[in-house]
Amino acid sequence: MILKGKAWKFGADVDTDLIIPARYLNTSDPKGLAKHCMEDADPAFAGKVSSGDLIVAGNNFGCGSSREHAPIAIKAAGVSCVVAASFARIFYRNAFNLGLPILESPEAAEAVKTGDELEVDLATGKITNLSQDRTYQAQPVPPFMQELLAAGGLMPYVMKRLAGGGEWHGKVL
Repeated sequence: MILKGKAWKFGADVDTDLIIPARYLNTSDPKGLAKHCMEDADPAFAGKVSSGDLIVAGNNFGCGSSREHAPIAIKAAGVSCVVAASFARIFYRNAFNLGLPILESPEAAEAVKTGDELEVDLATGKITNLSQDRTYQAQPVPPFMQELLAAGGLMPYVMKRLAGGGEWHGKVL
């Protein structure tokens, strides 16, 4: 899967309360959450981000609480992928479970600037900064995780597998 969009740069330790402030957790509606995505870090973010854009951040992105609202808000805002130096483990799992691609690349996180045009190949982990004519390497997204992303997340993947019969990791359903 190849993703292409403009980069929105944030720093280190972006916690889930910065991604979607707790005052908006009275809804789980993706569109409602998207309107407030990154609001406390950049109040105008939700109005500026375009479908397909990427968030680039420093270390420990998604730290804090384990709320699933954070990757839901990011995905619903139109962000196609998050590239960070590192991710909090619970955010990492929640992102894939909810169908939000993420890649770890300390080099890209350091060098990319807001507004840079990026192209990301999830299968190879190659991140190309088209604005700076530079390439960075992240760990590729494993094939199974690519299947989760293609399905839209863990639950749609499971529902699709159960509805279609066939094999599930070598076992007949």
